[in-house]
This record gives sequence, C-alpha cells and structure tokens, in this order.
Amino acid sequence: MDILISITRFLADNIFSQPALLVGLIAMVGLIAQGKAFSGVVTGTLKTAVGFLIMAKGADIVVDALLKFTPILQAAFNMEKSLFDAFGGAGLGTLMANHGSTAALIMTFGFLLHVLLARFTKAKYIYLTGHLMFWISLVLVAVMVEVAPTLSTTGMIVTGAIIAGAYWTIQPAFTQSLMRKVTGNDEVAFGHTSASTAWIAGMLGKFVGKPEDSTENVKLPAGLSFFRDVTVATAVVIGIVVVIAALVAGPARVESGALNYIVFSALQGLTFAVGIAVLLTGVRMVLGEIIPAFRGIALKIVPGARPALDCPIVFDYAPTGVLIGFLSAFVVFMICLVIFGAIGWAVIVPPMIMLFFPGGAAGVFGNATGGVRGAILGGVILGLFLAFGQAITAPMLSNSAPELAQLADPDWFIIIWIFKPLLSLILPLFS
Repeated sequence: MDILISITRFLADNIFSQPALLVGLIAMVGLIAQGKAFSGVVTGTLKTAVGFLIMAKGADIVVDALLKFTPILQAAFNMEKSLFDAFGGAGLGTLMANHGSTAALIMTFGFLLHVLLARFTKAKYIYLTGHLMFWISLVLVAVMVEVAPTLSTTGMIVTGAIIAGAYWTIQPAFTQSLMRKVTGNDEVAFGHTSASTAWIAGMLGKFVGKPEDSTENVKLPAGLSFFRDVTVATAVVIGIVVVIAALVAGPARVESGALNYIVFSALQGLTFAVGIAVLLTGVRMVLGEIIPAFRGIALKIVPGARPALDCPIVFDYAPTGVLIGFLSAFVVFMICLVIFGAIGWAVIVPPMIMLFFPGGAAGVFGNATGGVRGAILGGVILGLFLAFGQAITAPMLSNSAPELAQLADPDWFIIIWIFKPLLSLILPLFS
C-alpha cells in the first residue's frame, strides 16, 4: 500500500503538476498508438512539450507584467486593505501545508476516474489543463475542511476525486458546441475553470450582435490601422491604462526602482504585449502537434477523444476579441470595486490574471456568436462574476483559505456555492 501511495504521489508531484510533461506524454502515447516511426514519436512528443512550454513562458511574462502593475492600480484606487484581511482563518499557506498532498491525490485519482468516464461515456474529452486540476482539487479540500474538519484523509480523497473527475468530464462537453463555433472544427475542446462564463457569453452573444460583425473585421480609420496588429494594440492599450493609473497614484506610490515611474509603467504595457506574442506562438505549435497525436488516442484508447486545453488555446481565433473581453471585464470589475466600497459591502481586489485570461476567453466566445457586442458582453459577464464571486465566496471559506476567492476563476465559485451546502449535509455523517 505504501508503494502505491508513493507512486501516486510521484505521479501527482512530477507529472500531473507539470502540464508540459503531461501533454507531451499523452502526445507520445497517441503517436505510438498510431504506429509512428521512432523519429516521428520523438519529434511529435518534444514539439508538443516545447510548444506548451513556450505557451507557458508567454503566460508567465503576461502574469509578471500583471503582478507589477496590479499594485499601481491598487494605489490609484487607494486600496490599502482587502476583503480577505477581515478573516482570521488558517489561510492558504496552512491549507497547502496540511492538505497539499491530499489535493495531489485527489487530482491523481480524479484524473484516472475522468479517463474511465471518457472511455465509457459519450463525453470523449481528455482534460489537460494540469495546474487547474490541482487548484480544483485544493478548492474541494477547502470546502471539506469547512464542512467536515474531522473527515478522514481517505474520505476527502474519495469525495474529492469523484467530484473532480466528474467535473473534468462534464465541463469540456457542455462547452463543445460553442467551441465549434470558435474554432470552426471539432478537433479541440476548451478545458478551463472559466467555462461557465465562456458558455454564458457564447449563449447570450447572439442576442446582442451578429457573428458577421466579428472583432477581427472591425474597420478602423487609416491613422489607427496599427490596431489590427494584436501585439501593437495590446502594447498601446495596456500601456495607456497603466500609465494613467500611475499618474493618478503618483510617483511616490509606484515602485519603479531607478526608472522614471511613467517609463516603468509604459514598459509594463510592452512586456505584456511580448507575453501575448510568445503565448500565441506556443498555442499554434501545440495545436499543430497535439491534434494529430490525439488521433492515436482516439483510435486505440478513448475512441473519439479530443484534448481539452487551457484558455489561450482560443486566443488565436480572435486576438482582438481577447483584448476587448479583458478590457470590458476590467472596467466592470473596477466599477463594482468602487460601488462595493461605497456601500460598505466589501473591499475586493482586482485579480488581473483572472480578468485577462478568462476575460479574453469570454470575449472570444461572445464574439463567436455576437461579434464585437458579444465580446464586450463576455467581458462584462466575467467582470461581474469575479466581483460578486469574491464578495460572496470569501466568507464561505473563512476557516480554511479565503484567499482562494481572490485567486478564483468562475467555476471555482460555482463549485463552492453548490458543494459547500451539499457536502455540509452529507460529510458530517461520516466524520
């Protein structure tokens, strides 16, 4: 038994927690199943892993820029404390220390259940967004700590694995009809914990606009034609947003080191654009390799299987829609921030990473059915979801890790809202 647990933890810590390795290994299995020559297997496996790492590095650059200009925005809006300062729970660090291995085991057994469900049901999707698999597992642990703190580790693992495995199976399936509208084919699925808002954006987009009015077909005056290049447009728009925030905050509150604070702020816009360019390069590389490799899995292991991948997998289909979705989400969240503070309800914190990636995806899905207006609507929905989600959910995790509400994607909120009351009725009977 100890050997099995050791092997499981090794896989959880070294394979499932490393998306590039996980995707590369799955590509290798698919290529071998197709009977590819050794050189073809090596090439396809490494190009898939390298493409994913390129995508990840691009995301890291974007995240780094977001982390640098988030304090500027907080200073501009005089946010000295957050909603999470009000709680005296153990906190995320303690939850990770006490239950991190439990979350890893939930992730491992949940993924095995997910593969079995994909094999024997009509939901032929393999969820490959590894880091979110861990976070969902940790969110489930937090919920169980809240409702049944004396529940055994085995009880947590079994309960969490069943819920997680079911979620990873169902989530790509219910978004696939809209994913086909985004990509124009049925070869890849959307695997991300913002699927709920992407789906809502796609379903409601048709009521506010038409797909023919795509964000990618927007006609611009000759003097603004540079906005057709997503890298340039991103650098300009984000640069302007951060520079304005820096001007409002003032030089004393912008930690720019030896650089002038305006120059530092403008550089964050350029850095952000670099990250987007790198990220999209990785997306194209992953798509070029993983789809052919998955044909082997579809033929031999899980017939009809398609890979369900992270948010950026849709970005290249409507890059301008990504930018519109993000900006719409950001504006709406900041409006909610001001209103919540004014009425004394909650001091929420702008989660820039979640505003950008899920906001961009919501913009792409909204654009697929409603064009420009649909993209704007997608961002609005995401911004509202994150703002209200933070304010409602943080108190629900006050004894475990309220910080998870700030780090959350929309599906995290839904899982917490559904399973905390449900498990509070069931789990105490077994603890």
